[in-house]
Amino acid sequence: MAIRSLAVFCGSKNGKNPVFTEHAAQLGKLMAENNIGLVYGGGSAGLMGVIADTVMQQGGKVTGFIPKILLEWEVQHRGITELVICDDMHERKRKIYSISDAAIILPGGFGTLDELFEIVTWNQLTIHDKEIYILNSGGFYDHLVKHIELMKQENFLYDDAIKRVTIIDDPAELVQYF
Repeated sequence: MAIRSLAVFCGSKNGKNPVFTEHAAQLGKLMAENNIGLVYGGGSAGLMGVIADTVMQQGGKVTGFIPKILLEWEVQHRGITELVICDDMHERKRKIYSISDAAIILPGGFGTLDELFEIVTWNQLTIHDKEIYILNSGGFYDHLVKHIELMKQENFLYDDAIKRVTIIDDPAELVQYF
């Protein structure tokens, strides 16, 4: 299936390593160049803001979903194509998943990990069958990848679901999947 819209889950902070913001901007540029719409959490701060700003600056389409509770905390993005205000985090994630063709996880905190694990779990339960990519910028997810390998070795994972998770180290690697 061709990817026309990509859910991007990432931090509302930039992190310390400059490669995180570089990769977010590179991914945003690649998405716009390939006419891939960005679907994300609707914030203007951190990596969320970097990728949304880049897609918009490159003439792309950005759809954000933000829950009422985070309007002030995450500072909703006022310069994107469409911002949808949701009742709660669950509705936000459900809407992001429903309109995206695939998902990519960039560096982030607890919320980003929650989104990763939920989308992988939904994949495992056949709620959806979307491809999931993890952008391992600067080795950020090295420990998580090792833990996933351990879970597989210990027979806690279903092969069908884990086969849909692809680890990449550079945004340019994603172009082959567009």
